[in-house]
Amino acid sequence: MALFTTVTPPMPFRTTEISNPQFESNNLRFITVKTINLKGRGDICVYVPRGVSKTEILPIVILLHGAYGSAWSWAMGAGVHIKVHELIEKGELPKMILAMPSDGLWGDGSGYLPHSGLNFEKWIAEDVQMAVVENIAGARPDSPLFIAGASMGGFGALRIGAKYGYKFRAIAGLSSITSLPQIKLFAGEPLKVYAQDVVDDEDVLATFKKYRDQLPPVRFDCGINDLLINYNRDLHKKLEKEKIPHIYEENPGVHEWSYWGKHILSTLKFFAGKL
Repeated sequence: MALFTTVTPPMPFRTTEISNPQFESNNLRFITVKTINLKGRGDICVYVPRGVSKTEILPIVILLHGAYGSAWSWAMGAGVHIKVHELIEKGELPKMILAMPSDGLWGDGSGYLPHSGLNFEKWIAEDVQMAVVENIAGARPDSPLFIAGASMGGFGALRIGAKYGYKFRAIAGLSSITSLPQIKLFAGEPLKVYAQDVVDDEDVLATFKKYRDQLPPVRFDCGINDLLINYNRDLHKKLEKEKIPHIYEENPGVHEWSYWGKHILSTLKFFAGKL
């Protein structure tokens, strides 16, 4: 397993817009940046703990949403910012920044892959970190970086987390799509629209095997009544066969925000253990 290395973000964005603190609530901020990877603007919802000093260096957790969603999904679908704030106040989690970007808003879901002349992968792997570092106190180029997601976001987090494993301290997925063809269970666009421009890495297992020498610590879970449970069980078995270290858990639940809102806390505690 490769050692973690710090990567300096590239040059700043051409334009950036950030919400006015006067009108923010529940420690949420919103950032919009213009990026060449989307050939336009991308949105990021950010949770920032209270009382962050200029000298603090906080971990950054990127949370990816599933199909149909956007930058608001983790906050307004699961209330993750409220739950995390409570745990920080109780001392059960360290201070951390949650960066919750849109997927690029292509069709029902971009898959967080490069396709259709846009690079949804680099938007997540490069732009999101840079935008947060530019705009948020406590976020630095050397902030410990983590990535997790649910459903399509789990696919993105596991795949991008492995491919860019030198950047991340740990990665996780909840109720994850484990291979690109499964996206047809959710997205209305024809699968060929995704596949025609994608070069490789359309499967989590294949990506893990390809980048196993730099793979960060991995955790994923799924509800036992989730429509993706058998895919997650199969990934777990194949990872065991390949002797690729990981943590896999099953819990009561289905494919919905109430499950992800509850079990994301286990993931964040897993991340905290890697600081």
